[in-house]
Amino acid sequence: MSRARIRPATGAVLAALAALALGTLPAPALAVAPAAGPAPAAQRHLGEEIRQVPLVGAVNVRDVGGYRTYGGDTVRHGQVYRADALSKLTDADVVTLSRLGLKKVVDYRVPVEVQYDGVDRLPAGLTPVSRPVTDNGLFTQLLTVIGSRDPVKQEEMLGGGRAAAFMREVYRTFVTSPENRARFGATLRDIADSDRDAPLLYHCTSGKDRTGWTSYLLLRALGVPSQTAERDYLASNTYRAAYDAKVRAGLKQAGLMQNPDLLIPLQEVRTDYLRSALDRVAADYGGLHHYLGKGLGLDLRTIAKLQARLLR
Repeated sequence: MSRARIRPATGAVLAALAALALGTLPAPALAVAPAAGPAPAAQRHLGEEIRQVPLVGAVNVRDVGGYRTYGGDTVRHGQVYRADALSKLTDADVVTLSRLGLKKVVDYRVPVEVQYDGVDRLPAGLTPVSRPVTDNGLFTQLLTVIGSRDPVKQEEMLGGGRAAAFMREVYRTFVTSPENRARFGATLRDIADSDRDAPLLYHCTSGKDRTGWTSYLLLRALGVPSQTAERDYLASNTYRAAYDAKVRAGLKQAGLMQNPDLLIPLQEVRTDYLRSALDRVAADYGGLHHYLGKGLGLDLRTIAKLQARLLR
């Protein structure tokens, strides 16, 4: 499809991309910006609680602390935060964010996401560190296929398990791409090297895939059991569910998709996506320990610094 033919639909198409694993959403486009209201109930398991930071302009902002390790330590609260895009925060949200005392914000979005969604809205004195992790061309492909308004093309691209297969491949590139490994490793080193009470936040667009992988790696490096780290990863489905459903409804209402449920595999996190990355870790490195060391460049001293900084 030529650029000229899809141009009239571009504004609405961009709204669709908030629903996607690596897309973006200009808030006014389909009138589905995150709405104020009660946050999803805190998730509790064996005394552990996932702490959401309730904001109007972002739905998946969470404290990574509170989890217990195999050794009986607890990950400290108020030190590391994970988030979705921060470009649509309200003034009140920025005030709430300022209370976290953040010293660094890492943005995993690729340039085209930032271009269409906007730069982060952050408290005074904070400038995000751009550390883009590739989207494997997802944004451009979806811009074209959704902009076509053609249900046959959309089914051909996303149906029959193809959307889920694409996501599994995205997760594999978290392991196979040297650039991606360098950026994940740099974020974990930032956490290890920062002062004891210098909170850091990392985010992508939906706060679930690039951000979810970082969080999983961090928790495992700290000695948190795999089941617990996976539960933190899967919690994005709870915190994003209502918002993502509004995006799908908006797409149908705008006449862009007859079957917006084709997007669900791109909106969700799934155990098999995480498993795709972990299987690649096992195949390429023999296990997570060697991936952290050889793949991300985190030596034993860095792991020890992470544990000293974040465990109590």
